Amino acid sequence: MGHWFSRNILEPGKLPMLLALTSFVLTFLVTRTVTRLIRAGKGPFRNVSSGGVHIHHVVPGVVLTVLGGFGAVASGRHGLGAAAFAVVFGIGAGLVLDEFALILHLDDVYWSEEGRQSVEIVVLTAALVLLPLSGFSPLGVDDVTEEERQDRVGFLLTLALNFLFILVALVKGKLRMALVGVFVPFVAIVGAVRLARPGSWWWRRFYSRRHRARARGTVRAYRHDKRWTRVRRRVQDLIGGFQERVPGRGSDAP
Repeated sequence: MGHWFSRNILEPGKLPMLLALTSFVLTFLVTRTVTRLIRAGKGPFRNVSSGGVHIHHVVPGVVLTVLGGFGAVASGRHGLGAAAFAVVFGIGAGLVLDEFALILHLDDVYWSEEGRQSVEIVVLTAALVLLPLSGFSPLGVDDVTEEERQDRVGFLLTLALNFLFILVALVKGKLRMALVGVFVPFVAIVGAVRLARPGSWWWRRFYSRRHRARARGTVRAYRHDKRWTRVRRRVQDLIGGFQERVPGRGSDAP
């Protein structure tokens, strides 16, 4: 394990990325815990206001993200400075993306149905950052054997092919299958070959005169949503704390 960590994380300079991802996930979890306590009126935590204006945690998040980003660029990929700025960047990104829905809608939708988009974007970001940390990158690793090089080239070619299937799944309106397909290629293939969802780009472009395909796609989308929407919301509630509906409480964290 130590040898793998050294060759695939330390040697290519991926330690700052690992630290950024770790601080990003931990910040999101801590922030969600604090906001849930504030909303429930428990604990010592309270909303932060200045001059009657509620200060959302996206504000310090932006400051930390900018500070950590510029600091990381100036520090390179190695050294204590790079590690420290990576942690700062991860904390800032966690605070910002926890309120992604607020930025998108320009409204305080933290605990509303639209607020679930913040949870989805955090999970997506963590998943995408996890990919280059998997240790399969052939760049920056010294003394790679011929067999290892072939394995890694083959992996990259497979990744490129799977990326095409992911794109097709996306334009067919199957966002979640595309996301799962990042880690399980078979899922992306299934999403790419099955009928597009109603309203997607593929649906408008290729199904305009295929009435039977439109009818089948509509029925499939309805059955799929009826089966999985409740499950998806339970997972989002577990991560984001949407089940705690306390009228009259604050809607945000410091």
